[in-house]
Amino acid sequence: MNAFSDNATVDILTYNIHKGFDRFNRDFVLHRIRDQLREARVDIVLLQEIQGRHYRHETQIHSWPEVSQFEFLADSIWPHYAYGKNAIYRKGHHGNAILSKYNISEWNNLNLSRFRRASRSLLHGRIDLEGGRGPIHLLCVHLDLLGFERKRQLRELRRYMDIEIGPRDPVIIGGDFNDWHGGLGRMLESQLGMSEAFREAEGTYAKTFPSHLPMLRMDRIYFRNIRLLQARRLERRPWSDLSDHLPLLARFALT
Repeated sequence: MNAFSDNATVDILTYNIHKGFDRFNRDFVLHRIRDQLREARVDIVLLQEIQGRHYRHETQIHSWPEVSQFEFLADSIWPHYAYGKNAIYRKGHHGNAILSKYNISEWNNLNLSRFRRASRSLLHGRIDLEGGRGPIHLLCVHLDLLGFERKRQLRELRRYMDIEIGPRDPVIIGGDFNDWHGGLGRMLESQLGMSEAFREAEGTYAKTFPSHLPMLRMDRIYFRNIRLLQARRLERRPWSDLSDHLPLLARFALT
């Protein structure tokens, strides 16, 4: 299937996978992450901190996949994917990825960081709806830990969206915003006309970090020109034993 049908829904999950290692950064758990993503039965996955290559791990970790992490996770479930390489270092690189059951007609990666090793970026994928009704835009985001850098990155995000995305096009932005105080989120909502899934459904942003005892509201799913049906935080084990972040899931109506 290459397009959404009328009156359809779409399930989107956003997840910082910590390069495939557990919350203690000791055990390689990418195979378990893949199993859990399959069980979630979502249409689109937005991933942050996904390893594109790591030349040392490829030879030292026996369970390291023979293909890239995004190809390994996509497997036969999400046949369409895009990867944005952002953090580049001698041993390899990592960044963001979009996995989709539907055709990604265009994609673009915008590096938002001024530092070579920092994975701060925006990966934009476009999925066209059937019948010439226009696209749905997916943006996978990972912003900086420093507040002044996040504000600068928000300005870049705003400029990019003003140029590349029509004001009436459906947009979903998911990722790790590192915005535990919520100030950047309120700016994003007011300046870009976005709503946040958990803030709309529950009245507040979801706590997602650290995964075993979530206290900080780091991860978000923002949307515009599309109707939210449900928002969930996947918090039960084994999710809490995998990455240091918890994943978020939202269901939208495409009418």
